[in-house]
Formats: sequence, C-alpha cells, structure tokens
Amino acid sequence: QVQLVESGGGLVQPGGSLRLSCALDGVTSEYYIIGWFRQAPGKEREGISCYSSRDGGTAYSNSVKGRFTISRDNAKNMVYLQMNNLIPDDTGVYYCAAAQYRRITSLRASSYDYWGQGTPVTVSS
Repeated sequence: QVQLVESGGGLVQPGGSLRLSCALDGVTSEYYIIGWFRQAPGKEREGISCYSSRDGGTAYSNSVKGRFTISRDNAKNMVYLQMNNLIPDDTGVYYCAAAQYRRITSLRASSYDYWGQGTPVTVSS
C-alpha cells in the first residue's frame, strides 16, 4: 500500500517562499508519477506539478510555472515542491499524490490512486 505524508505548509507573506515535502512509502513499480495538487476554499482541486520517474520529466500548470519547482530525492524517498514568489492566490491545502505504472506526467486528479492528507498554505500579509 502506497502512503504519502506532506509537510512544510504554513503562513507566509506575499513574495515569500516555502518548501513542501512529501514522504513516500510503498511505491514498488519502476515507473510512477508524483503530483502536487492544491485546493482553495470553494474551488476545485487543481493539479500544479508532476514528476515522472521514467526520465525525471516534470510538468507545471500555467499558474505556477516559473515560480514553483518539483524535485525528487531518491535516497530519502522524498518529493519536494519549492514555492517562490508566493501570491495570495496560492493559498490552499496542498496535496501530493502518486500513481504507479505510469510513465507520462499528468496534472489530472483522476490519474492518481494514492493521496496524502494535505498541508495548508496561507499567503497573506
């Protein structure tokens, strides 16, 4: 059973930075994708970034491209989301998700089978 645990959320001022972490356990397939999603109050869950183990490929939504960076530490079984130049619209609960036996990045929630519990991020002055 795949398990994911997010951490690193909190309150940050506009223009600030945060690094979210996602601890992975139980991923057994050679090929898998790890995604980051967020959900703001009253809004649908939005896929914002993805990492593919096949070639280290990444994908970003237009809303975060150029500001957020996803990375993977294989030795620690961790996936990170570095978030820079944060704006109030980045506020929400952030989730990491995993899908085994997939090679192509995806920002669609329906592509993922396993989800973490989420970590809240608030961008406010």
